Amino acid sequence: MSESAAVSTPILRPVVQFAPSDIARRRIATWNGIQTDAVEVVRREPFEYGFTASRHLLIMCERGERDDGETLVEGLPRSTLQELNRKLTFVPAGHRFCGWQKPRKLTRVTYFYIDPRGPLIDPELRFAESEFTPRLFFFDHDLWETAFKLKAQAENPGPGQKQYVEALSVVLMHELLRLNSGAGLAKRPIRGGLAGWQEKKVAQYIEAHLSEDISLATLADVARLSPYHFVRAFKQSFGLPPHRYVSSMRIQQAKSLLADPAISVTQIGLNLGFSETSSFTTTFRKHTGLTPTAYRRGLV
Repeated sequence: MSESAAVSTPILRPVVQFAPSDIARRRIATWNGIQTDAVEVVRREPFEYGFTASRHLLIMCERGERDDGETLVEGLPRSTLQELNRKLTFVPAGHRFCGWQKPRKLTRVTYFYIDPRGPLIDPELRFAESEFTPRLFFFDHDLWETAFKLKAQAENPGPGQKQYVEALSVVLMHELLRLNSGAGLAKRPIRGGLAGWQEKKVAQYIEAHLSEDISLATLADVARLSPYHFVRAFKQSFGLPPHRYVSSMRIQQAKSLLADPAISVTQIGLNLGFSETSSFTTTFRKHTGLTPTAYRRGLV
């Protein structure tokens, strides 16, 4: 795949488009002024992507590693960064976003499409009139945490969700304005949270050992902290206690594996460290509202 062919010609659509189109499975949810688009790449093969529209685009990449490829956000230099885990990107309305990659791991990313003139935005914020700066592959703790909560609400709808989502959406606007003003550029990690190297090592360890019984003591040792301090720091950095985060990562991996009909539900559970199919089913339903079998049936 040539770089010029992949990046020079954007794909003009209301949402980020992929080529081949069936390379990704996506789940879209829409509220007043904001739309979430949770995407999981289902095959490890080269693909392209592109987007240009009147809405702002915030990208939250939970998992992304590539052997080759590049990404372009109009107004910024092209990036060939290979480690994209826990990276954010912001594409202002009207800017072009496109690229290609040869994935090392199956990408998991959420796109947030934001209407600058959405009904939830306080006119006094002057959000629609603000001139936003494009940003490629950065990390901001507060923005990440808010985006992660919005994604969780899209995946697990429940009673009273509308009011909570609207509140989170307003917070997201404030975070983007704060970041754009420069207040977050030199911001140090929140006191009590994990350092950057600790976050990376712990996240990598969890992903590499999802099929095992990961103990709190082991994770604390990876971060070189006592279990007591580790629990508090982990929650500050990831927004969830360690055991809930590990469980969430297992379910995300299960979703990817369920896309392959050749692997049985029982085998998927065993691969992810569940000793019994019943415990896997219970945990999966708790996170998604569906049994693994029902979820797989919905993919067809």
